[in-house]
Amino acid sequence: MTVKFTKMQGLGNDYIYVCAKNVPENIEELSIKLSDRHFGIGSDGMIWILPSDKADFAMRIFNADGSEAKMCGNGIRCVGKYVFDKGYTDKTELEIETLSGIKTLSLKTENGKVSSVSVGMGRAEVSADKEISVCGKTVLCTPVSMGNPHAVIFTEDADNAPLTTLGAAIEKHETFPGGVNVEFVTVISDTELRMRVWERGSGITMACGTGACASAAAAVSKGFCKPDEDIAVKLDGGTLHIKISKNADVTMNGPAEFIYEGETME
Repeated sequence: MTVKFTKMQGLGNDYIYVCAKNVPENIEELSIKLSDRHFGIGSDGMIWILPSDKADFAMRIFNADGSEAKMCGNGIRCVGKYVFDKGYTDKTELEIETLSGIKTLSLKTENGKVSSVSVGMGRAEVSADKEISVCGKTVLCTPVSMGNPHAVIFTEDADNAPLTTLGAAIEKHETFPGGVNVEFVTVISDTELRMRVWERGSGITMACGTGACASAAAAVSKGFCKPDEDIAVKLDGGTLHIKISKNADVTMNGPAEFIYEGETME
């Protein structure tokens, strides 16, 4: 099948965006094929922008391995820019239906184009720390749900975190039957975190919006950061600004950018 697409990125977390009435039946195969960085377009996955009878638009997210994700913080910001800049809406306050619920977007515009997007991510659910045995060692992690699962690991050196070994092993650990996103986090100050991520279904990515939110929520729950204050989460692809309320409601702010457009061939 021929697919008209737009390549977009939020802090280097890049996806192939398609606006359509529905998702094709061969979506798993298609996402794997087009996400391949050598034989396809190359991306962390595909995001389909669809009609919704519950919100302004719906989004469905398919990882590079073909699996479906419930939510993507960087992706939803790009959806907001896509629908506004392309004229599908003139609203700067939007609701987007996702598999983890309806999320609210506030679009900041400059010269008629979206420059940044603030997302009401819902409430973070921070669970008690878990010790898991993996790769011959015991690892302490903080499970956090942002509508999708995260395992946050605080470390003194996130820059050199063992993403491909420990991250990959924890993703598929029996403690997390459906798989999990794994964040390695260093606390720089009470307003700044450094985070690297191994994403479920995609591996190492430049940024993970829900992961940044989960990391900030875990940091607030442990007293490393303060509620109701801006927390700068520094990722490989740039910085996201996260605020965690005293009730654990999460707001994320960051950029979204177009890269190019194209059409696949049969």
